[in-house]
Formats: sequence, structure tokens, C-alpha cells
Amino acid sequence: MMKIAVVVGSLRKNSYNKKLARALEKLAMGKMSFTYVDIASLPLFNQDLEADLPPAVMKLKADIESADGVLFVTPEYNRSIPGVLKNAIDWASRPYGQSSWAGRPAAICGTSPGAIGTAVAQMHLRSIASGFLDMPVLGQPEIYITYKDEYFDADQNVVNDATRKFLQGFLDKFASWVALHAAACRCAPRYSRLRRNISQGSARLYRHTTEPRFYKRRRICGFFCLWPA
Repeated sequence: MMKIAVVVGSLRKNSYNKKLARALEKLAMGKMSFTYVDIASLPLFNQDLEADLPPAVMKLKADIESADGVLFVTPEYNRSIPGVLKNAIDWASRPYGQSSWAGRPAAICGTSPGAIGTAVAQMHLRSIASGFLDMPVLGQPEIYITYKDEYFDADQNVVNDATRKFLQGFLDKFASWVALHAAACRCAPRYSRLRRNISQGSARLYRHTTEPRFYKRRRICGFFCLWPA
């Protein structure tokens, strides 16, 4: 069964996005196993702490790296992603060359009472994830839900038929997306660690020999691979 690390960008107890995540978990039952990543315990990002990462950061990175894919479920605060989510993104991307996100297939969704249903926050998050973190992000379908109480029951089941069908289609596409990138995902941490040695053009790497080999950088399946120059 696919292991999915779920990152909910809200700390609020009765968060709409936590309800959405639970609803998606129930719809994915039998196909995906959801692990909810703790972002509440993280300290504010401080590069001075990188030499000895706090335990909460180590747990965050381990949860992401052990997953087959990542599901971001984000609210929208002041037309962008919440600070607590950005803090988690920053921590898991460090130290340099050891990003836990690199190559990890991802999907983004969110809900809010507002008319645009977290669309701007998702746009910013998509830019961060695919544009810099080297994460292959599912493009379609996009989930911008204007939250209404009648969509979910007290147990976080989706009771609106049209919404349930749409969310099920989203999960099916995400499962296919994760499967497509599974092999690349397993290789990503190794290449991510090597990126610290990579310049814009080529990298000099020593592999069990005293002779240098030169590699060029190519972007494949959302992350950077090394190929002989």
C-alpha cells in the first residue's frame, strides 16, 4: 500500500483542512496509508541549528523520506500559505543538499469558506514545490473547495455526491502519479545529497577512485540526475 505523508498547513483544532484531509483518508482507504506530519512542534527555522537538528525536525524529515508521496492540504492566509507550513517546508529542505522533498511526488489541495477556495495559496505552494524543491507536483485535477458544512458529516465522510466523486477522481489520479514517480522517488535522496557538489554546469565527483569524473546535471522526473559529461 502506498504511504502518503500528509502535511496540513493549519494548527487549528477544528480546521476545515484537517476535515478535508480526514475525508480524503477515508476515500483512499485500502489504496493509500496516510501519515499526518507534525508541524506544530517545529521551532522557527534557524540555520544556526542545522549542525545539530532538533528532534522535531529529524522526525519531520524521516516522515517525509519514508513516504512514497506527499499530500499538502493548505488553507490560505492573507493570500498565501500559512507561516507554519512555510516553516516546515524550510526545515525539511535543509541542510543544503539534503532536502527531504527532492523527487517526492506531491499533490496539493485545500478548502476555505472564501469564494476562491485557497487558489492563491495553492499557486504559491505549487511554485515553491515544483519550481525550487524539485518535487513533481500533480497538475490536474485542482482542488479549490469553498467549504460548506453540508459537504461533510460529523465523522468527516463526504456526503455530497458530486464532491465525493470529484475527490475520488483526484485521489485516483494522485495514486497513478505516485506510482509513476516511485522509482525516481527512491533515488532522489541520493541525488539530493550529491547536489551540494553540483555547480551550474558540471560537478567533480570522486567515486571510489582518486581520479575525478565529471558529470552534467539533467532534470528528470522532477529532480536532478547526474549523467557523465
